[in-house]
Amino acid sequence: MAGKIPPQFIDDLLTRVDVVEIIDARVPLKKAGKNLHACCPFHNEKTPSFTVSQEKQFYHCFGCGAHGTAIGFLMEYEQMSFPESIQELAEHVGMTVPVSHSLSTAPATQNLYDLLDKVSQYYAQQLHTHPQRERFTTYLNKRGLSSQIIEHFNIGMAPDGWDNVLKLFGTTDLARKQLNEAGLLSSNDKGRSYDRFRNRVMFPIRDRRGRVIGFGGRVLDDSTPKYLNSPETPVFHKGRELYGLFQARKSNRKLTRIVIVEGYMDVIALAGHGVTNCVATLGTATTPEHLHQLLRSAPEIVFCFDGDRAGREAAWRAAENALPLLGGNHQLKFMFLADGEDPDSVVRQQGGPEFEKLVDNAKDYSDFFFESLEKRVDISSMDGRARLVEIAKPYLRLVPAGIYRDMFEQRLAEKTKTNTAMLNKHLEKPAEPQKRTSRTGAKQSSTISPIRMAITIVLQHPELAQNLAEFDKIKMIKQPGVEILIQLLETLALHPHLNTAALLERARGSSHDGHLQKLARQSLSLSAEELSHELAGVIKQLQQQAIEQRHGELMTKGLRNLTDNERQEIQQLKL
Repeated sequence: MAGKIPPQFIDDLLTRVDVVEIIDARVPLKKAGKNLHACCPFHNEKTPSFTVSQEKQFYHCFGCGAHGTAIGFLMEYEQMSFPESIQELAEHVGMTVPVSHSLSTAPATQNLYDLLDKVSQYYAQQLHTHPQRERFTTYLNKRGLSSQIIEHFNIGMAPDGWDNVLKLFGTTDLARKQLNEAGLLSSNDKGRSYDRFRNRVMFPIRDRRGRVIGFGGRVLDDSTPKYLNSPETPVFHKGRELYGLFQARKSNRKLTRIVIVEGYMDVIALAGHGVTNCVATLGTATTPEHLHQLLRSAPEIVFCFDGDRAGREAAWRAAENALPLLGGNHQLKFMFLADGEDPDSVVRQQGGPEFEKLVDNAKDYSDFFFESLEKRVDISSMDGRARLVEIAKPYLRLVPAGIYRDMFEQRLAEKTKTNTAMLNKHLEKPAEPQKRTSRTGAKQSSTISPIRMAITIVLQHPELAQNLAEFDKIKMIKQPGVEILIQLLETLALHPHLNTAALLERARGSSHDGHLQKLARQSLSLSAEELSHELAGVIKQLQQQAIEQRHGELMTKGLRNLTDNERQEIQQLKL
């Protein structure tokens, strides 16, 4: 359930949030009748099966079964936790999560975010006030960085000295422990702690929400290592994070393309020349986690590498990691700069528009993939072409089923002068995407029970519950679903403004969560007026059934055996 976040706050939040607006900002939606649809962001498909209902504030994919509310969408699409999704939506609509109810499931983690932010501000301040700042400002000026760009990325300096941060922020044992957990301290063989970052230009690393999670530091001399990153911490995982993604999303209302470069200075220099859609990995190859995060942010990803051997090898590793993500409604490309050049040098010499032209001419994934494989064989000979098929087989196995996979095989057939029918005899077919099932695992019955019908109507049209008369006696019925129906009706009696999304979120984590999710997407062909009559009739029928059931129970005891209260009850029952 919602944990420490008040349910009433979540109810109010979901009445202000529009799931269409939240999803459309990440996955462009098109009108389809009274709903909107798109190709599903959670699996590869040829035709749109992902539907969003503005009326129900609910999404559902008929292809893979993904479904949920605005909260659930952020949790799955953005890989946020439940509290993070609440915070994101609250900020979007200008609400403040109650301070007395901590959003963090781990207060210590929240303290690390606060600490890292304070240290980041300290480094930035040093660049303006420290007596030795001139060396650092001169370096940044030589790199062509304006004061606006320095401020935009919150670039700072770590002064020379062993314990500047330690002295300022480590005044207690707990504070020193937190500094260590945040990756801001190192220690020698004797156990003496000292500042990890010393005499370096400092680049704060932010997550996609803008929180400082770590740092990168660059020396100004020939010291090694030239670049030093924060170690792995509870809040920083370099295989998942990308430098500059927060700033790119902040600078572009809707990203249509993201360029991956190799270093911080590349991202910053490009931004200084108006190219604001660039990110960099943090000293690692591009991982599947990076790609998942990028493809959730933009439909086109361009990898930018140096043209030397190391750059080509890094590009191929990225291409291998991307294989399971190919297809769908996104595109991957590769661009290579001239030997000895990097994005920083290119954009400073030629300017932002010329760099953008290079990006526009980037190679499609398929071109780079087959060019790379063809270099390993002599494609002019039959033996070489047969070898090409064998080399390609383990890679093709990783490509998801779909139109892109089919065209990939066709391209291979053309290059090896064969046909797809012959080729398919030797290639393994990928597994089709499995449809998700609800936790109940129950199959939908062709005939719907009155209780199930009532739950479905109330869930999809909560406003109709206000037209009901009494329903107090229904709880006496011993049938599956009665408890859920009563809970919904009682909730709406107390909170009549709740919508479908709010009702579903109140059930999150309960034993009937999956059951309600299924009923929320069940088709109801009747009009609102017809559904109102249907619901009233079902409730009246259940009330009568409860009365008859209770009357029968009392009568089977025999009048002589009834207590005074039971005799009074049987008189009050209306048959």
